[in-house]
Amino acid sequence: MALYEIQTDKLSPVPTTTFVAEAILERKHLQRLLRADTAPLGEDLLVLAEEFGNWEDSNRRIDLLCLDRDATLVVVEIKRTEDGGHMELQAIRYAAMVSSMTLDQAVAAHAKYLGGDPAEAEVKARNAVAEFLNVESIEETELVDEVRIVLVSADFSSEITTSVMWLNKRGLDVRCIRLCPYKMGEKVLVDATQIIPLPEAADYEVKLREQTQETKKLRTKRQDTFKRFWSQFIELSSQQTPLFANRSSTTDHWLSAGIGKAGFTLTASLTEDRARVECSISIGKNNAPANKAAFQALLAQKAAIEAAFGSELQWQELPGKQSCRICIDSLKGGWKSPETDWPALQQWLTAQAMRMEKALKGPIQTLKL
Repeated sequence: MALYEIQTDKLSPVPTTTFVAEAILERKHLQRLLRADTAPLGEDLLVLAEEFGNWEDSNRRIDLLCLDRDATLVVVEIKRTEDGGHMELQAIRYAAMVSSMTLDQAVAAHAKYLGGDPAEAEVKARNAVAEFLNVESIEETELVDEVRIVLVSADFSSEITTSVMWLNKRGLDVRCIRLCPYKMGEKVLVDATQIIPLPEAADYEVKLREQTQETKKLRTKRQDTFKRFWSQFIELSSQQTPLFANRSSTTDHWLSAGIGKAGFTLTASLTEDRARVECSISIGKNNAPANKAAFQALLAQKAAIEAAFGSELQWQELPGKQSCRICIDSLKGGWKSPETDWPALQQWLTAQAMRMEKALKGPIQTLKL
């Protein structure tokens, strides 16, 4: 975005320059100026420390370690280059290094930054942090369990912007602030612009990130539910049948076993509110004709199979699909059922699997394929 000077009869573009051309250095100038006033970063931050590196076996230093109004640590990495170098990788390392920091440790870092008598600096630091967070004392709060990142540079390469957008989509909070220098006579002007996320889209991206995190939590919770359900199911069913005895628990919504012939699988499965046992027919890859032929051959024995099973079955040829299946559904009960209902559901799955194996194994083994 160009910067213009309003003149009598026209808008004259103000020429850009570079920090290198103006002999403006990262630490001596840019870092010092942002340390004194974080407003160009688009928010009010408390600078806890400068050149922070309180860890063993590393000489790396965080340009500015800050705290925001929500008690979240903010790592600020500053470059004067035109592409940002590899600053996003550095910042991620720094964020990881301070991710376990406590509020007391943050106060200690600020006390060291303030300098002077250690006891007096400790008191000043505690008071400064408490006042910034608007609490009576720091004992009333604690740091948020995350670390934000702010990257500041004259410009950013496409590699950095792509990486930052990818990281933000996966739950991190990384912002890019571009400091573009202009030369106006003897003065150097700086345009500070947040380019990622765009300010007008920031709230939307936060909501999207929260939604993504919530979805991941739900997915993880569901996977844990399946893992525990099938573990209990295998233990219970193994006492009555060897069908699933050698299977391992899984995070999938289904658990399969063989039924004596390749291409035929006995499967117990769950949806939110339904349990099913089925025999699926899938003979080879993309072999719909063979699957349909096998299904029809079994369907011709429907009366005998259902008599052996003890009740009616659902015969689903599944037109338009490669496989076919023979199944039975429960009237109620799925993975969302209370855990106290699981034993009855697992017993139902076990019983139906045993009945289906008894009814289908013989007819399946005699099929001429």
